[in-house]
Formats: sequence, structure tokens, C-alpha cells
Amino acid sequence: MKSFLYMPVLLFQRYYKALWLRVTLYALLSVTVAGGAAFLRGMIPDALTERIGSDAVMPVLTILASSMLAVTTFSLNVMVSAHRGAANNTTPRIHRLLLADTTTQSVLATFIGAFVYALSTIILFRTTLYQEDAAVLVMGVTIVVVVLVIVAMLRWIEHLSTLGSLDDVMRMSFDEAQRSLKRLNARPALGGVPITAQTILPSQVTDIPAPCSGYVQIINMAELNTCAGEGGAIYVSAKPGTFVLEGQPLAQFGGQLSRNDIGHLAGCFVIGDQRTTEQDPEIGLVTLSEISSKALSAGINDPGTAIEVIARVTTLIWDYARHRPADLEPAFAHVFMADPSAADLIEAGFAGTARDGAGQIEVVDSLGAALTSLAQGPDAATREAATAMAARAASYATTKLTLTSEKAKIETP
Repeated sequence: MKSFLYMPVLLFQRYYKALWLRVTLYALLSVTVAGGAAFLRGMIPDALTERIGSDAVMPVLTILASSMLAVTTFSLNVMVSAHRGAANNTTPRIHRLLLADTTTQSVLATFIGAFVYALSTIILFRTTLYQEDAAVLVMGVTIVVVVLVIVAMLRWIEHLSTLGSLDDVMRMSFDEAQRSLKRLNARPALGGVPITAQTILPSQVTDIPAPCSGYVQIINMAELNTCAGEGGAIYVSAKPGTFVLEGQPLAQFGGQLSRNDIGHLAGCFVIGDQRTTEQDPEIGLVTLSEISSKALSAGINDPGTAIEVIARVTTLIWDYARHRPADLEPAFAHVFMADPSAADLIEAGFAGTARDGAGQIEVVDSLGAALTSLAQGPDAATREAATAMAARAASYATTKLTLTSEKAKIETP
């Protein structure tokens, strides 16, 4: 990918699922359609103009405007309630995934778009910017808008049956984690050169300090590679998902840099107040782990949900380990960065459940069986990490379980 396209593509992927973007586009489209009718009057047959006038269109537009305002307000209240309920019952992190739900966005955008269209058209008629012969075209567009609203309502009714439910939340979390891990397999080290134990930094390096405190969300690898030049190298120490404080090093450049160059390289790192999924594969596993821990809390006491999470996390890590790529030619050969290790992924997915479920034998059994399966998998690093986590989970369980018969059932690889 070209250097100048790398960040726009990443930012488009981020904001494509933002609620405000889709609603804004629908609203702008509605205004455009309403205003464009004035320029198409000459194409309307006289017979239709005589038959359909503004008196036929205005009542429909008035009903559409008033009803869509009420429906939108009601839908927003339902959405907020569902999001709050899901966050309270699972994890606050799930709210970010629910906001990216495209079905909810499309439905709300249709309702708001219909409201904006109807209101804009009424204003154009009342200010006489629409002539009488434009009513035919407006009626045709209004019929299309009504059909879209009906379809949106049917989708919304079906979607409300699962919105914010535990099954819906776990499916969304699983899908997001799966996409992140697939991206990691498709482009290790974000297309750079993975840092290993054999990687040796130059004797003289220049630190690239963080311009502010927060989580590293996105790294512009293409621009870093371009700035490194043919003979240079940049060693990223703060991969996406890392929390950094202002002034701490984000990366090191092999050689000397001017103040302006340091500032430019620091600008290749997008830092925010929360972790995001564009380049951070661990946060999806952390979200699933938090759902499990919340289910195991004394207030909820739902080991069944924890067991489901164990199955989903096991599936994610198993598929990731089985599809680890062979040596790939790095797209950005002058940027070095460490990938999340197998131990990092297993820690993110299982550590919370191992700790919080240690006193419930059904959870201990499921976790032991899952880690045993991963310890017999095809990837050596995953096998080692799973074995270590199984030993840790067994230690937790030995401490929390009270019956000797239950302790004897603890499974380790």
C-alpha cells in the first residue's frame, strides 16, 4: 500500500462503523434529493402534473416528518438502554462494539434521513422554492422513502429481539477478535520485520518520545518505513495496545535525528484514551475474558457463560496457531516491531477465568481441557504458553477448591 494511502485507509476503517458518519451521510443524501427535485421539473409529463399537486404531497410529508421524529427518539432510547444493560451484565468494553453495529446504524440513519428529507421538502414547498409541477417528482421520491422506512422498521423489530443480549454480545466479541487475529496472521508485525531474540539494536539510537499519554492505537507503518530511508531502521517498542506516558519512547531510530524529524516520526503514532481493534489483536480476547470474569462474580454467578467463553477463546487461539504463516516478505523492511506472543494472547484470553473461576470445578474442568488441547496443538510457542497457563490455573484451583475429590480432577497437560 502506498505511504499516502496507509493512514486514510485505516482511519476510514475506523470511522466507517461510527454512528454519526452513516447518519450524516443519509441526512446529506436526503437534503440533496429534496433540493434536486427543483432541477428536474421539465422532465415531468403535464398529465401527471395536473393529477398530483402539492395538496396531495404535503399531508404525507407532514405525517412522515412527525412520525420519524418520534420513532427516532424511541429507537435511540431503546439503543441506549440495550447498551447500558449489556455493559452492566458483561463488560463496559462491549459498548464500543455495540456502537459499531451496522444494523442499528443503518436503521437509525434511515429514520433520521427520512425525517430530514420530509422536513426539508416541506420547507421548500412553504417557501415556494418548489413550483407546483415538482409535486409529482416529490411524491415519487416520498414513496421510495416510505418503502425504505418500512423495510428499516422490519429489520429493527427483528434486531431488537437480540440487541444487547448475552448471545449477541458474545458473538460480536468473538467476531471482532477473530478478525483481529486473522489480520495478525495475514500481516505479522503490521507488515514490518518481527523483532526476535536475535534482533540487535544499533549502538547509537535516537528515542522517539510519545507526544502525550495514552494507548497506542494505530501506527503508520508505511510512513515510518519511508522516513527510515534505504539504509535506516526504526525499532518500535510501543506496539498497538501499549499504554505510554508523555515523553516515554515509542520507538528508536538507528542514528541521529533532528527535532523536526523526531516530531514527524512521533506523529506516525495515533494515541488515544482507550484501546481499539484496528491493530491490537489482544483487546478482543481481553473483552471475552472480561465477560467471563463478570459472569463468575458473586453477584451474577453464571459459570455457564464462563465455559462458553473458554470454548470461544480456545477456538480463536487454536485457529490462529494453526494458520500461522511461514516466513513472509515484510512490506516495510525498515521497521522492526514485536508481535504479540502466544503467551500474551493466552494471558489475555484465559488469565481472568483461571483466577476468578478457580473455586468452581466445572469451570476448572473446562479450562483444563481447553488448555490441554492447545498444549497438543501444532504451534510450539502456543504449546509452551498453554502448558504454563494450565499449571497456573491448577495452582489457583488447588488453593480455592475445598474437596480433595475435586482437586484430584484438576487436569494439566
